[in-house]
Amino acid sequence: MRSSLAPGVWFLRTFSRDSWFRGFILLLTFFIYTCYHMSRKPISVVKSRLHQNCSELVKPVNDSHSLNDTTWCDWAPFDKNNYKELLGAVDNAFLVAYAIGMFISGIFGERLPLRYYLSAGMLLSGLFTSLFGLGYFWNIHMLWYFVLIQICNGLVQTTGWPSVVTCVGNWFGKGKRGLIMGIWNSHTSVGNILGSLIAGVWVNEQWGLSFVAPGAVTAAMGVITFLFLIEWLLSVQDGLEQNQDNAEDLGNGPCTNKESSLESAARCSKEPSVQPAAISFLGALRIPGVVEFSLCLLFAKLVSYTFLYWLPLYIFNVAHFSAKQAGDLSTLFDVGGIMGGIMAGLISDYTNGRATTCCIMLILAAPMMFLYNYIGQNGITNSIVMLIICGALVNGPYALITTAVSADLGTHQSLKGNAKALSTVTAIIDGTGSIGAALGPLLAGLISPTGWNNVFYMLISADILACLLLCRLVYKEIIAWKSSPSRDRGYKEI
Repeated sequence: MRSSLAPGVWFLRTFSRDSWFRGFILLLTFFIYTCYHMSRKPISVVKSRLHQNCSELVKPVNDSHSLNDTTWCDWAPFDKNNYKELLGAVDNAFLVAYAIGMFISGIFGERLPLRYYLSAGMLLSGLFTSLFGLGYFWNIHMLWYFVLIQICNGLVQTTGWPSVVTCVGNWFGKGKRGLIMGIWNSHTSVGNILGSLIAGVWVNEQWGLSFVAPGAVTAAMGVITFLFLIEWLLSVQDGLEQNQDNAEDLGNGPCTNKESSLESAARCSKEPSVQPAAISFLGALRIPGVVEFSLCLLFAKLVSYTFLYWLPLYIFNVAHFSAKQAGDLSTLFDVGGIMGGIMAGLISDYTNGRATTCCIMLILAAPMMFLYNYIGQNGITNSIVMLIICGALVNGPYALITTAVSADLGTHQSLKGNAKALSTVTAIIDGTGSIGAALGPLLAGLISPTGWNNVFYMLISADILACLLLCRLVYKEIIAWKSSPSRDRGYKEI
């Protein structure tokens, strides 16, 4: 028997428990990806410590460098005049490996248990992040060591994004997906902020701890993920709908709604009655909108990751703050990113226009980046305001595409209910974006010796290209609004 309770009471109690599970998974995956991004951020803060103006510092009494040595405080091999190119190579080692690995990661993510996949990825990511910092304590001055560690870290970090988006996509419907994922996607900015603040504690002393501490936290989170993550739950609403459509098939199955405990949820997540076939790479590319949003994200992520890796050094060089102050001030860009992600999700849910929302924010971002470069350093107030606005407009479209758009396309109606495509679609979109994430810091390292103005011109050009790539989708959304001006507007239930 289902229960001695009246059907309505049983439904409400089970539905409430179902909602609690959703909230728990949303919070858990939030912390998971916060740790992933937290472990990426220290390198951008430590850059200004690896090469700095030694003439402004007091040389220690027991220092063995000669009196005429102007690089005594730098960390070899970043003590040469080409230090920006070397730092760019370290960034690019991670980002190129991440971009390549992302296309493969989604395929594995569809075929392996997400709990094991995520846990292993977090443990390895924590290990490699810590190994980078241990180079300080082991007194390592070989470029290949830091490059190799970054390559390994970039590869294992690809386990994170397709897995968490797939997990959240399995638990939430499309109704308020933009708002929910806009709030949830603030983990990216929260991770960047935490990474900057943690790295800033030790950057002027033992900078190795700026990596070891986030690495240890990430590894610990991997253990928590292994113990508590549930990949998906057959909800009461979905179960009742399936019972109506497939009464004979589900009536005697092991995952019916006769049980609603956490144990039965976990068992059902491991033993689904029907497993749809995983979609192919080319099949995912044929989903309408995947190519356009992927290419748009390439340029949007180019801009975002250039700020992620080079903003503290830009503030350090242009505004002449200390390394810690520059790292702390750069977190305001991520504060704006949190606001922008939530705002983009809210607007796109109400208007049912993901592409139009992204396009408008990208259009506004271009002049704001130009203004930040020219007047953003004229006083601390200008810098704070401009950083928050730029962060919102740059990271808003990036957040929307990597979350709600990826989940929408991964459960597109053309797939006829096959949710197994979600991980592959997410990996394709974010993998293409990661190519831009690799190009941005690399170009910034090559262009910055010619002047920071040229770096910002490059970022503005990329922003405009991202906007242009969405023109066809924006046109289709406008046509859809005209044909049904009120039917597709407003919020829908989950």
